[in-house]
Amino acid sequence: MLGEKKKVFVSGCFDLLHSGHIAFLETAATYGDLYVCIGSDTTVHDLKGRYPIITQQERRYMIQALRCVTECRINKGSGIIDFEQELNEIQPNIFVVNEDGNTPSKKAICEAKGIEYFVLDRIPSEGLPVRSTTSLRTNSVIPFRIDLAGGWLDQPYVNSHHIGPVLTISIEPTIEFNNRSGMSSSTRNKAIELWKAQLPEGDPILLSKILFSYENPPGTKHVAGSQDAIGIVIPGLNKLHYDKNSYWPTQIETIDEDDILNWLEAHLHLIPLDPRNSDYDVLANTNIDEAGAKQLSIAANGCWEAIQQKDLTAFGKYFLDSFHAQIHMFPNMLDPITAGIIEKYKGKGQGYKLSGAGGGGYLIIVSELPIENSIQIKIRRRTLD
Repeated sequence: MLGEKKKVFVSGCFDLLHSGHIAFLETAATYGDLYVCIGSDTTVHDLKGRYPIITQQERRYMIQALRCVTECRINKGSGIIDFEQELNEIQPNIFVVNEDGNTPSKKAICEAKGIEYFVLDRIPSEGLPVRSTTSLRTNSVIPFRIDLAGGWLDQPYVNSHHIGPVLTISIEPTIEFNNRSGMSSSTRNKAIELWKAQLPEGDPILLSKILFSYENPPGTKHVAGSQDAIGIVIPGLNKLHYDKNSYWPTQIETIDEDDILNWLEAHLHLIPLDPRNSDYDVLANTNIDEAGAKQLSIAANGCWEAIQQKDLTAFGKYFLDSFHAQIHMFPNMLDPITAGIIEKYKGKGQGYKLSGAGGGGYLIIVSELPIENSIQIKIRRRTLD
């Protein structure tokens, strides 16, 4: 019918409904009649490892009560794409996500069905703070971390073949980074258990050792690498040098000059990917050898030098070399779906890799130019502005 309003589709958890949710839904509703489809309690548990605070029926009731919402439904599917049946039933014209809910799989479904796909920035209503469910649940400003290069060299079963560095950057929790995404969320959760809202005052190396020991008590079968604890606790860009058969680096070098960190922030672009499945096993089907470990070391050292010189071409090259060395030794890091997404993006910058040593989560692209629907990070400084 001529003049008929468009149908707008939104899907998410919407646990602990807050002002950030309302601002997002009100903006989405400006495009047409808004249909909100929420994840079931079971789906939320499967994806996040916990049940929502608010049950699916109560979440549906509250969202349906909002004047900007035409209809709210509970998704019948499971997994990250739990809304396909609802999408087919509602047949929307537009699918809206926020920047940390954007994934290539959602975009691909929309392209296949001829649905417009919009990504909104997380912008609060005027005078209100930025809100996320994670911030309300934890009230925590404890950082995440990104492994830039050399990841896996913090494990003795890799550095026993060749010594070398791992480069990490400490990341402010400016968005709700996904769990199981290579951003060291599991170590961060341990830090929240230890210290609650924020990192304590004190020697950052000692605090890193405390966190590493807390996460890996005696008898731990699979020891979490120390780069996770160090990357969370120590601000800036850090180069951690690992000798043979070592769990802890023998030397830590730090860069915290604003001009270099600003340059890094400007050239790293994160594309959200679907979270890893709970049964994902990156340690299966490995090919760990001296050649791979040596290549990791060369790539990490190359990245370190390129960053200091602000040489984007060299940084992109060694960034990509580090990723190739990782997947040579750990082929399970790269599944066919992620490989297909990389194929679409790999020409958009000077280099790319997956966040963290375990794969999944985010595709990180080194690029001089902005990349549509990407996220840019804020590196933690010793003293924040």
